Amino acid sequence: MSAGLAALLDDIAVLARAAAASVDDVGVAAAKAGAKAAGVVIDDAAVTPQYVRGLAAEREIPIVKRIALGSLRNKFLIILPVILVLSQFLPVLLTPLLMLGGAYLCYEGAEKIWERIAHRDHGDGEQERVDEKTLVAGAIRTDLILSAEIMVISLNEVASETFWSRLIILSVVAVIMTVLVYGAVGLIVKMDDVGLRLAEKPGKGVAKFGRGLVKAMPKVLTGLSVIGTAAMLWVGGHILLVGADDLGWHGPYSIVHHMEEAVHDATGALGAVFGWFTNTLASAVVGLAIGALIVAFMALTFHRKSHKKETPTETALAEAAPVDGTPPAETEHR
Repeated sequence: MSAGLAALLDDIAVLARAAAASVDDVGVAAAKAGAKAAGVVIDDAAVTPQYVRGLAAEREIPIVKRIALGSLRNKFLIILPVILVLSQFLPVLLTPLLMLGGAYLCYEGAEKIWERIAHRDHGDGEQERVDEKTLVAGAIRTDLILSAEIMVISLNEVASETFWSRLIILSVVAVIMTVLVYGAVGLIVKMDDVGLRLAEKPGKGVAKFGRGLVKAMPKVLTGLSVIGTAAMLWVGGHILLVGADDLGWHGPYSIVHHMEEAVHDATGALGAVFGWFTNTLASAVVGLAIGALIVAFMALTFHRKSHKKETPTETALAEAAPVDGTPPAETEHR
């Protein structure tokens, strides 16, 4: 898991514990945790900008707003009710559900890599409008998984509290994280517009900085797209490794953990950095492998369904045609 995501989840855990100590102070605790997380929220928001990349400038903020509203619906209409009910009656199901979400993240990441390798292009016009809806739906589905992970981890920190306390605490966490993440995303995608405004200013230094910002943003967005895809793989892979360990299959996570410790011990002062990188890389490899298997399975299933749909028609045409290959219409005319 990325350092930013790990730090963010630690902040959420601090928030949950502080809120549990006194529900009356939950707003203050949430504000403090949110302010501390603001510096790392860009890393966790890296997945979303790729969904608005390539759209017209005037459509970027409306799309981000639609995704943010979808994120709030995810949290309050799906995630909160489900995890609260499960934590109350069937807590054993929380880990398997998280693992399903992790598998979906692996699939999303692997699919994006496959699309890049296959050089799949989209048309313009009406297809662009359809793609906008598809991109929003895809972003909201991905948000569902990431939000569920954050909310479940937060829930674990206040599992001993009463039902209503858990509801209040998690509701505050949901609002804060949505504002932080999508506020950061909005700033990222509009930086090129800010650069254009600065480039028009009379000051030479300010104008030069603005032009540099405009030139840099395409590269920044490309980098964020790569980071976002990688984040899907390493977060998804990490969820699966930890979930499998929690369910009793200790082998995969134990191997990764031992690799991390070995690298940590062998690299001295930089052991923490290289150890984290080892864990992250191993999680990403696991995520890519599982995601590739799911992509292959989905492609094979879709191909079989398409073949079954086409076969009856092809068979009917073959039966209708005479032996000499003359089309049916010409045969009847003769």
